[in-house]
Amino acid sequence: MNNFGLYTENTPLKLYLTVAIPGAISMIASSLWGIFDGIFVGRLLGETAFAALNLAFPFVLINFSLADLIGVGSSVPISIALGKKQDEDANNYFTCACIMIFATGVFMGAILYFFAPLLMNIIGAEGELAALAVRYIRTYAIFSPFTTIMFAVDNYLRICGRIKGSMLLNIAMSIIILGMEYLCIGVLKMDIGGSAFAVSFGIMVCAAIALYPFLCRKLPLRFCRPRFSFSMIKQIVSSGSPIFLSNIAARLTSVIMNMALLKEGGQNAVSVYGILLYGGDVLQQILYGACDSMQPAIGYNYGAGNSKRVLDMEKCCLTVGAVISLLGTGVMLLFPEQIASLFLKEGERHLLSMAAHAMRIFSLTYLTRWFGFAIQSFLIALDKPMPATILSVANAFIFPVLLLAALHPLKLNGLWLNSPITAVLVSLLALFIIIRIKRSKALDKSSLS
Repeated sequence: MNNFGLYTENTPLKLYLTVAIPGAISMIASSLWGIFDGIFVGRLLGETAFAALNLAFPFVLINFSLADLIGVGSSVPISIALGKKQDEDANNYFTCACIMIFATGVFMGAILYFFAPLLMNIIGAEGELAALAVRYIRTYAIFSPFTTIMFAVDNYLRICGRIKGSMLLNIAMSIIILGMEYLCIGVLKMDIGGSAFAVSFGIMVCAAIALYPFLCRKLPLRFCRPRFSFSMIKQIVSSGSPIFLSNIAARLTSVIMNMALLKEGGQNAVSVYGILLYGGDVLQQILYGACDSMQPAIGYNYGAGNSKRVLDMEKCCLTVGAVISLLGTGVMLLFPEQIASLFLKEGERHLLSMAAHAMRIFSLTYLTRWFGFAIQSFLIALDKPMPATILSVANAFIFPVLLLAALHPLKLNGLWLNSPITAVLVSLLALFIIIRIKRSKALDKSSLS
């Protein structure tokens, strides 16, 4: 079976199991570095450093989101072009995308390095809390040109059928980062900057490994002489904008949430919010892997005109997403203290009880989040950026910000309820969008008959 026979010759269920399970494992592995970061900083460096990490991390992720914009945005036309047997176009998209990612890494690294103090000042952080957050951001910024490519090359490996290779690479990245975190913080007793260096080092090593087979021309996607055009850049930005805007909006929402948390409960509330995000991130990444890993297959079959296979694959995504979310909700409801204690020093009981209460509320998010997430991923794979963008921005920014005002009288409980209510509203919006799309197709068919 050739590299793309995987997407066309297996039954939809077998294809889903072959692609999505390694994809989910890969995403879990790739998210573990963030969890290791939180655990080492929280347990070894203390509450103030952990709060600083949570203030700084949204800005780090905004930088990585630009690579995601280009990576996902180029993956959609690459998959469709390969489905149409247009290999030269696919290689040009791939080459130009890699150059764009490096350039944005340089630009955003410089922005973050020089503006980090101002950003912390805007949020309202002061003293040691602000100083630690600035140090964390600046360390990431220095290595930005060499780390951001990792968040796109993973997509390219999956397009080329290297599903297991992508999974193993992400596992290796988390293992390297775990070892470096232990060395930098546990052995060398470095501060929060050591944590950022440990993560950057692990990402750089794995990015070099991931790029090696492309440089050696061992995969269907190959580097070529780049041919940039306005239409190509527009296509990449258009296809990647739903994920990008979702990521950016989510980070901006995190910044706004941190400002509200500092006002309502100080750095303790910021720490608890960070624990919720870390606790939910594993489940979020499983969902992301289960849906996002199918995008190349859906895009390839869509480009090849296999509409029935496309719909069958999306049914698999919805079913598995629901099961994963229900199981995850149960775990967070039953073991909130055990999850929260991973990120806290011994004896911080005041934070532990506060975090456990918040997590029980936050866990309700995943009763409905799976539906909106699966529909958004499906729309991206079909190159329908506008409805996907509406869905992603509503989920990451519009609904959460509106709810911040609406739930303000409930104080901290209102902040913990923000995510579950947002998930319900997004699911309703996703259902509305799908119904509208189906009705418009039905009208088009009736007008032709």
